Amino acid sequence: MISSNDFRTGVTIELEGQLWTVVDFQHVKPGKGSAFVRTRLKNVVRGSVLEKTFRAGEMLKRAIIETREMQFLYGSGDEYHFMDQSNYEQIVLGHDVLGDNVDLLKESMTINVQFHNGSVIGADLPNHIDLQVTETDPGFKGDTVSGATKPARLETGATIQVPLFIQAGDVIRVDTRDRSYIERA
Repeated sequence: MISSNDFRTGVTIELEGQLWTVVDFQHVKPGKGSAFVRTRLKNVVRGSVLEKTFRAGEMLKRAIIETREMQFLYGSGDEYHFMDQSNYEQIVLGHDVLGDNVDLLKESMTINVQFHNGSVIGADLPNHIDLQVTETDPGFKGDTVSGATKPARLETGATIQVPLFIQAGDVIRVDTRDRSYIERA
């Protein structure tokens, strides 16, 4: 159990049978009446946001989230196979858990998978990964427009926008949070 007075950003609680993470909180002590805590909560599974007010000192059930490092083995269809680094147990995750960045997965890549009561509730790719460009249009001499980009296909099959000077065969660093080019690796 956790008191609403102990809320901090990132704390995960169980509320009405669902998991919520505290995104923002504010302790309020009005001049008249009792103190309360105004919060903004994010649903861990669905991603929806809820604004809720709790009485100061109200007790809530704290959710225990376990994070494990898992290595990506291979993908087949809509199933992606991972191995736990500590006990070599294998699990299968779907597109619904991995999200839109599933096409950035590379064999033997390590990701963090979150568990609650033995079931998977989410997965996070590393913030930055290095991938090789397999196909892109050639850049021509004189293409020096600032900020100009072109599409490039990566070794995993994903397509992102890169600067004009990037050529096929280059290894680049990609930000997985917004699928953007960072730099040459």
